[in-house]
Amino acid sequence: MRRNLRRLWSSGAGITWRAAMLLGLLSSTFSTLVSQVTAARIGRDAAVDWMVVATIPLRDGALQADPSWPVILAGILFHQWADFSWALVFFGLLARWTGRLGPWTLVLIAPAWALLTSATEWLVLVPMLPFRQPIFSLEQPYWIGFLVHVTSASLYPLFPYLRDAVAGRRPSPHRRFAAGWGGGALLGAGALGALALLGWQGREIAWTGGDPGFDQDYMRRMMAHHRQGIDLAGLGAARAQDGHLRALARLIAAAQTGEIAVFDQWWRSWFGAASQICAPAEAASMPGMLEPGQIATLRGMTGAAFDAQFVALMTFHHAGAIQMTDAAMDRASDLRLRIMAQAIRHAQRGEIALMHGVDGLDSVRVALGDLVLPAGDAAPDREAADRPAP
Repeated sequence: MRRNLRRLWSSGAGITWRAAMLLGLLSSTFSTLVSQVTAARIGRDAAVDWMVVATIPLRDGALQADPSWPVILAGILFHQWADFSWALVFFGLLARWTGRLGPWTLVLIAPAWALLTSATEWLVLVPMLPFRQPIFSLEQPYWIGFLVHVTSASLYPLFPYLRDAVAGRRPSPHRRFAAGWGGGALLGAGALGALALLGWQGREIAWTGGDPGFDQDYMRRMMAHHRQGIDLAGLGAARAQDGHLRALARLIAAAQTGEIAVFDQWWRSWFGAASQICAPAEAASMPGMLEPGQIATLRGMTGAAFDAQFVALMTFHHAGAIQMTDAAMDRASDLRLRIMAQAIRHAQRGEIALMHGVDGLDSVRVALGDLVLPAGDAAPDREAADRPAP
């Protein structure tokens, strides 16, 4: 038996599978590193994104108001397992068609494979079968997963060289391509890492807009709006009777805390000072902002009544933020703000759906609708924001 396994391991098929496993390890690690250092450049909190990924296998237990390192690590490992598995499918299970493709053919095919695999995860495998976890698709817009999969698949052209290396074929005819392609990937990752380091020091890439008026107003108003949302979510996390609702409240608190941190980092980098604070009158005039009496009333409630009122207030609050992000998608002059606004709008519409129990195929319909909804057309959330909360 052992001799047969050794023979199989050394056969052409065995060499292909070993090379596929090596590529899966490299490509998944590469996409993890690039995702980590790129997140804040496009308005994402990487810790929250890894936490959302961790909910796929760990369910509500992974959701924390302040994502811990074990949860972040769980999300990273699950992501790497998924990327590793897709490499095995492409070069192992489909070896009859992919095993002899050249590097430049793989360069052309890799983006299409990334589109297929990311869509399969976002539309089917995670929200429906086998995981049935709608949080992933409703919280993260599809383009985030696509970018991660493209990053992973960008190393697929190295497979012919890796197969030669595993087979002991030297010199490999693909050696020069692999050196150039792999070196370019390392240089790119290093440049992104340098940008991340500068960002952490308050030196993000300079603001690229034309008129700072709207961008500054939007950022400081959204930060003030998020601070009230975090306070409200804290109440839900501590007091909600339903365990799933408590978990969603923790998710909301984590997501909005991360977004405030990104806004603050961008403000310090772009405008050279600490972010401004909204005056109370201006904060009160924002869509979706709650009056102190409404929150005080919620504090005095318990049980199922608390849960129902919390969902009503948070839905109203989110609807106001959706109006603000909808305007930013249309009017913000820095592209990064427009990208971040779309992601916030997607997540907050998704959280409204989650609080109202959307699941399965319905969650896919909602996520797709949130993704393609054009700027300036956030209805019916605008109606909800204009209608006073109970």
